[in-house]
Amino acid sequence: MEQNKLETMYQHLGVSPRVYAYGEAVLRALAPRFAAIDQTAEYNQGKVLAAMQKNRVNATHFAATTGYGYDDAGRDNLERVYADVFHTEAALVRPQITCGTHALAVALSANLLPGDELLSPVGAPYDTLEEVIGIRESQCSLKEYGVTYAQADLRPDGSFDYDAIRSAIHERTRLITIQRSKGYATRPSFSVDQIGELIAFCKSVKPDVKVMVDNCYGEFVEPMEPSDVGADMVVGSLIKNPGGGLAPIGGYICGTEECIRRCAYRLSAPGLGQEVGANLGLMPAFYQGLFLSPTVVAGALKGAVFAANLYEPLGFPCVPGAAEPRHDIIQAVTLGSAEAMSAFCRGIQAAAPVDSYVTPEPWAMPGYDAEVIMAAGAFVQGSSIELSADGPIRPPYAVYFQGGLTWYHAKLGILMSLQKLVDAGLASLPEGL
Repeated sequence: MEQNKLETMYQHLGVSPRVYAYGEAVLRALAPRFAAIDQTAEYNQGKVLAAMQKNRVNATHFAATTGYGYDDAGRDNLERVYADVFHTEAALVRPQITCGTHALAVALSANLLPGDELLSPVGAPYDTLEEVIGIRESQCSLKEYGVTYAQADLRPDGSFDYDAIRSAIHERTRLITIQRSKGYATRPSFSVDQIGELIAFCKSVKPDVKVMVDNCYGEFVEPMEPSDVGADMVVGSLIKNPGGGLAPIGGYICGTEECIRRCAYRLSAPGLGQEVGANLGLMPAFYQGLFLSPTVVAGALKGAVFAANLYEPLGFPCVPGAAEPRHDIIQAVTLGSAEAMSAFCRGIQAAAPVDSYVTPEPWAMPGYDAEVIMAAGAFVQGSSIELSADGPIRPPYAVYFQGGLTWYHAKLGILMSLQKLVDAGLASLPEGL
């Protein structure tokens, strides 16, 4: 296709020739990075395919069940597939898990008893877990049920404070939670190797301690998962990476048989566990979404790399930085003002296939202590593997960009976000474009 036809299409979609030219100049240097992302996706595609073949996925596994869901062959086989993909003894993969926070709450409450202590060795947890734990008061929190909480903060450079972690572990430390992704913080996300080192250290201090990794946004970004390096549980949402954009709801917990059995009892009821829970006709989306996930994640990763390389030269601090390796799909861009956050999110929303005409506004989103602005014109409400951007309206006024079911959509969204900043006089392009 002639380049001017492509440029004309971008103009039709709202991207000016100067912004488009700047984006193309940035892209020319990213070919080696994109090739490496594709290689990881190819490996992970093989891993998912091998798990599906081993478990003899067939058309009978796509049949819908209702009511109790007894003898749901498709549901049970999907859980075997997940266990093989994540190299764990067992898995719980259910549409009855409503979101990532719900999956984490199930895993925590199932494996902590009154008098136990939960430790975070990576600083404060993600905002929505504060009420689950009881850091912010809430009914039915772990704190209300007699579970205490301890925290070892990261060092100023974002590394683990091993001395503080050792001091925090004691006889009541039952479970350690590690958040892989940065959440609404401008700290680095952790690589699987880093998580493995941390798990090994914690278990050297207390061999019987259980370790749970919040794997949200990290699945299939690397060839390995935290379950490959000693995690007793890895937890995530199906409307993020592993659902591939097709899963309309759901969450997963993969781990040891002991941990997963307890999670199943907590999700349903003691004595019932994994035996109940109808799939409600969602099996085709769950299987196919998992199959597509490595490729979808690769597109989102390319978008994140492109965003950092687009914004960092313009003076906007990025985490990860433009040249840094990736351990999740989230790109934080510090914009410095609420006005700039709003402009960025307007650009992402304007690039959406759904609700492109809507103007994002900050609102008091449940589970957060500040107003949150969110751009998300998605086929699945709240799906952050689809193109989206959000962030709390508070200093340092960072927006968190993620997703894109295709690389081309991610590219358009990022260019549109910059276009809105340029139009508002909040960003300046290099001279000569």
